[in-house]
Amino acid sequence: MVYDILRKYGIRGGYHDQHFLIDERILDRIVDAADIKPHETILEIGAGIGNLTERLMEKAGHVIAIERDPELIDVLIDRFGNLDKLTLIHGDVLKVEFPSFDKVVSNLPYSISSEITFKLFKHDFKLGILMYQYEFAQRLVAHANSKDYSRLSVNAHYFADNSMIMKIPRGAFSPPPEVLSAVVEIKPRHADFEVLDEKYFLDFVTAAFGQRRKKMRNSIIRNKQLLGIDDMKEFIHELPQELIDKRPENLEPEQFAQLANMMFRHKQE
Repeated sequence: MVYDILRKYGIRGGYHDQHFLIDERILDRIVDAADIKPHETILEIGAGIGNLTERLMEKAGHVIAIERDPELIDVLIDRFGNLDKLTLIHGDVLKVEFPSFDKVVSNLPYSISSEITFKLFKHDFKLGILMYQYEFAQRLVAHANSKDYSRLSVNAHYFADNSMIMKIPRGAFSPPPEVLSAVVEIKPRHADFEVLDEKYFLDFVTAAFGQRRKKMRNSIIRNKQLLGIDDMKEFIHELPQELIDKRPENLEPEQFAQLANMMFRHKQE
């Protein structure tokens, strides 16, 4: 039982502001959602006391667990003893280099969810089953014309198909957090629309949502220096008027790409 683990190592509520997932049914559902095959290598970020790690090791060929806290690294070593099937990496997830992996299954540190997610998108993997704060998960999976649609939604859609697969109550953790949580399924794939320059596209989306209540026209003109177009007031008349007269939350990801590509070509010229 996961409660026995907490007691054995003297880990009490509020340990270093961490919240450990202890609901065994939810732990099992997360692992089942990953559909892990015996030959696969699984990456886990923020292994904690190993509740999820243990289940991943039962299914996978190998597990790579990243944990920053040295005391929790000691717990993981003591729990699993024979580490042939487990590689432990002690370090900051934003600084360590990820080894090759097939799938990522993790209860992510909520404070750096965005940074971790976009670091993952730089790697080649089949599937992610990731737990986030519920509000973050809502923005991650949101579609155009919804209140949660944001820069995060557009940029994440560029890299993957993302869907919320379960909502997690506070009582599933020890200690219970103040926020609700949710698990998101991430399926990386190539975008179904053309982007001439990835960084320019992502910067353009960021600029557009900097003033989400303004029309695209105003956001584009205001960010002419960031977008590298000095003659923006003249060039903006060459952009599709039906798009730049909309607000950012009303544009589909491919429409952002269309505008970004036109501006990038003009910038290059």
